[in-house]
Amino acid sequence: MKIIRVNVNGRDMEVAVDERESLADTLRERLRLTSVKKGCEVGECGACTVLVDGRAIDSCIYLAVWAEGRRVLTVEGITGPGGELSPIQQAFVEEAAIQCGFCTPGLIMTAVEIVGTGRRYTRDELRKLIAGHLCRCTGYQNILNAMERVAGVAQRVGGE
Repeated sequence: MKIIRVNVNGRDMEVAVDERESLADTLRERLRLTSVKKGCEVGECGACTVLVDGRAIDSCIYLAVWAEGRRVLTVEGITGPGGELSPIQQAFVEEAAIQCGFCTPGLIMTAVEIVGTGRRYTRDELRKLIAGHLCRCTGYQNILNAMERVAGVAQRVGGE
């Protein structure tokens, strides 16, 4: 076991991890951050996407020890202090971009990265930016509608 120091959702913490453990396992099993979903466990589906230092990564193929000294943001870190939805989450609700919900946290975290750029994106650009996410329910149209609603709008989320 190795102790790592990491900032998760704005909180500095020390966590004991196995050196071979994925960040997804650390977040889900040790820190109980269940928005991080384990789907394929090979970096193909995007369900485990979190932000590390502001960049979307597949946490199933990112070792927890690599997070030493970094900032990790999950869906739990973007909600308001009273559990209020972030503007991105609200757009997903309003555009009916959620069905079973398994892929939703990963897509929302990718949307946080996209919104963080402050750029406006075309629908085709957004489609390419979410290409690493698999959704079996929505057909992607409502997801793209939600992302179009918030992309290019300056927002402060999760202390970023």
